[in-house]
Amino acid sequence: MKQRIAALTLAALAALSMPPTQAGEGEIRAAVMKVAPDARITSISKSGPAGFMEVVLDGAQGPMVVYADDKGEYLLIGDLLEIKSKRNLTRERMDKLTEVKWDSLPLKNAIKVVRGDGKRRLAVFSDPDCPYCRKAEQEFAKLDNVTLYVFPYPLPMHADAGRKSKLVWCSKDRPKAWLDLMLNNKLPEGKTDCDNPVDENLVLGNKLRIDGTPALIFPNGKRVPGYMDAARLDPLLTQANSGAK
Repeated sequence: MKQRIAALTLAALAALSMPPTQAGEGEIRAAVMKVAPDARITSISKSGPAGFMEVVLDGAQGPMVVYADDKGEYLLIGDLLEIKSKRNLTRERMDKLTEVKWDSLPLKNAIKVVRGDGKRRLAVFSDPDCPYCRKAEQEFAKLDNVTLYVFPYPLPMHADAGRKSKLVWCSKDRPKAWLDLMLNNKLPEGKTDCDNPVDENLVLGNKLRIDGTPALIFPNGKRVPGYMDAARLDPLLTQANSGAK
């Protein structure tokens, strides 16, 4: 009998220690499933605006933040701006959800291009047949004191990009071969059957849900999809490398 009472007491204490279910969570889940049946809800919290709950979804394209009322009658999809501070709260949350730990990147699988003292660092997933990747290289050339880690990342839509990536990797001077290809449209001669990380990079990019190029990753974990001109990129590089290990 004493053992039974002790067991019931422990069960009661465990129940008290569990976080309470959010009000309206079931309604919110049902509402979201009607709109996005393939998405997986990873969290529901009160960090949204008053009267709404923040809902984090995980789908085929990665995480997404939406907002819902606690009755599940309304869903708000879009950026939430805080007027007083002029902050984009949704963007800040997405940056946190999609950040990539710099130390997790296999930099040995990247082409290392150094300019100036190379103190500032940037990782780039790039496709040799991507027009915006070539535009991005023109902007990178305007930067100083930076080390670029270029991960060759041929997209399926570009049938010859894999061969070109391997030709560059198998070159004696990879940085020169890459820049000659991207800036001067000069394809290196040689072989494509050397040990290369192209397939590993594709697996990594898929894990990180990189479905377009160029994709930029900064040392502070921030990631930016797409092309960015040097004037915008330069201050971001300095900020992202400040205090980064």
